[in-house]
Amino acid sequence: MDIKNILLAMLNGAYDSIRGIGTLIYMDKELDNRTRQRLSPSRQSSTIRRRESDLTKEATPVRTLKAHEESKVLKRTIQCSVLNGGIFLASIMLFDYGILPFLNFVLQMIFGENTSTSGTIWSWTRPFLVCIFQAIWVMPLFLLSKCVNCLWFQDIADNAYRYSRGRPQIAEGLSKRIADSIFSIVVQTLFLVQAMLIDYIPIFLIGRIFSCIHLCMLYSLYTFEYKWYNMRWELHRRLTFIETNWPYFIGFGLPMTILTQVSDSWIINGCIFSILFPLFIVSGNEASPVTHTVNFPLSLFSPVIAITNTILNRSIDAANAHMQANAKRR
Repeated sequence: MDIKNILLAMLNGAYDSIRGIGTLIYMDKELDNRTRQRLSPSRQSSTIRRRESDLTKEATPVRTLKAHEESKVLKRTIQCSVLNGGIFLASIMLFDYGILPFLNFVLQMIFGENTSTSGTIWSWTRPFLVCIFQAIWVMPLFLLSKCVNCLWFQDIADNAYRYSRGRPQIAEGLSKRIADSIFSIVVQTLFLVQAMLIDYIPIFLIGRIFSCIHLCMLYSLYTFEYKWYNMRWELHRRLTFIETNWPYFIGFGLPMTILTQVSDSWIINGCIFSILFPLFIVSGNEASPVTHTVNFPLSLFSPVIAITNTILNRSIDAANAHMQANAKRR
């Protein structure tokens, strides 16, 4: 095992995760120019035909572009920042560090700072206010942001792929795409649970380091999955590629892992993730992973793949048995 090559691959991954962000500045303009060139009619040698097509040249391509294919990568990225940072995260910070301290100050002013009455009342009032705030504001907005983010992330990923590689290759068969998506969601969820459980290993730093490695690979999967899905890579191929070239993908996911661990609140970390993730989607489409740096895979996904296969197979068997039972009754 060459430690030098592993470290270089990790550094390349970390650099690629940030390097592609600069593409946002000119990506939309370049994509729109390409679309205008594709939509504009070819130049004709005849003067009469050029005059007859003047209106089409001036109006139709621009109108068609605006109506259908105008790139919105930068716009979607800003919208993610406004929704997740300017609204969601800012409201949580305002409640935690503004409203709650102010209400506590008011109680102390009413009952006195040195009395135990204000402390007792606040010990009952604060959890109640937190629960009300989370039920009325945080959870509904969290669910809304997740739904909206999925649409915006997909839009950003498709445009970023179109910029770097051309038109996405749509997988054949709706049922196959649905099955791949369900399998991917289950694997990612179980892998996140696996990362959280490993964090509780009672050995100094061992649990935290391996949990960090899990998150780095998971965030890399999140990022590159849009690109690989558009390339029609199946889930097993995507996971095998990450496990085989794990030094690069650990490095690629490391900045996101560090930035999303700044708070003890998973909601705040989720907001930070949603703000930064569009930038990493663009970086993932621009990146060229460093391969063949190690001779052995880091098979961290194998346990969750086995569990997922067991769950889905049993679900399918149960569904088939239920259908057969209903058929016999009829």
